[in-house]
Amino acid sequence: MSHTIISLTDVEFRWQAEQAPTLQIESLNVVAGEHLFIKGPSGCGKSTLLGLLTGINIAQQGQVQVLDCALAELSQSKRDKFRADHLGYIFQQFNLLPYLSVIENVVLPCRFSSKRRQAVEGAPEKQAEHLLERLHLPKGLLNKPVIELSIGQQQRVAAARALIGQPELIIADEPTSALDFNNRTAFIELLMEEAEQSKSTLVFVSHDPTLESLFKRTINLETLNRASATA
Repeated sequence: MSHTIISLTDVEFRWQAEQAPTLQIESLNVVAGEHLFIKGPSGCGKSTLLGLLTGINIAQQGQVQVLDCALAELSQSKRDKFRADHLGYIFQQFNLLPYLSVIENVVLPCRFSSKRRQAVEGAPEKQAEHLLERLHLPKGLLNKPVIELSIGQQQRVAAARALIGQPELIIADEPTSALDFNNRTAFIELLMEEAEQSKSTLVFVSHDPTLESLFKRTINLETLNRASATA
């Protein structure tokens, strides 16, 4: 039986005490190794949910457990360390450091987390090169400032940065919104291959329902979230 890596139980989150809840989730479970697609329109709470899963937001009610850890019981500094050690995050805007080289961007998680550094065999730069090669980034770009790359190439750099050091959980927040359909599909397939190689669980969030067919399991957050859809 697969191990549960994410567990939400009777969770409620609101931004202000006097406001209506943004999220009300009775139950959500994700097992290790799963590739989960979370869909829903803008405003249904997708970003808020990701904030709970990463410990950036803390629920006022209920329990959020990630990797058997109750995030609300950790101090902020311990939640920061937890994120650095266990989570790879692909942001919608990628959040790459523009004047660092491609390689320097990819190895950043190994600078912040000794756990992820130790998971890399040999030099982190070599692992970064390997990931970028598998993600089809031309070798001639590896030492260029990342700002010189196209959107699609930057996306691959962001994915390699999330994957390096084999974090147990990869979270992708609308990372394909700037790409056309063929490139979106190719990127997701590559990301899934790399997540399997790293034995990482993948949670992929998007408002684009055309991507749903690429995943074995889909959750519609608009249906799961019992709070008002306009919250």
